[in-house]
Amino acid sequence: MESPMSQYTRLGLFKPHLARAVETPTELVLSHSPLHQLLEFTRHSIDDLVNDEIVKREVLGYYKLKCDIQRRCEATDLDRWWNGA
Repeated sequence: MESPMSQYTRLGLFKPHLARAVETPTELVLSHSPLHQLLEFTRHSIDDLVNDEIVKREVLGYYKLKCDIQRRCEATDLDRWWNGA
């Protein structure tokens, strides 16, 4: 522990010091883009997607399906919220 006199410089000025931040646990955040999720689901690599037309159409089809399902879920949630169900 510092003595009260050690808080000042020789000229009598207060020594600046950084306040200690409260230690918070680190949280790991993983971002999942729709493309990575679809590639994992179809078990294709990004190279397959770029080089193969069939894989492109397959991933595009799953992407459109995902977007359609997401829109329908959002519409259903809004409808339930609006009607108070």
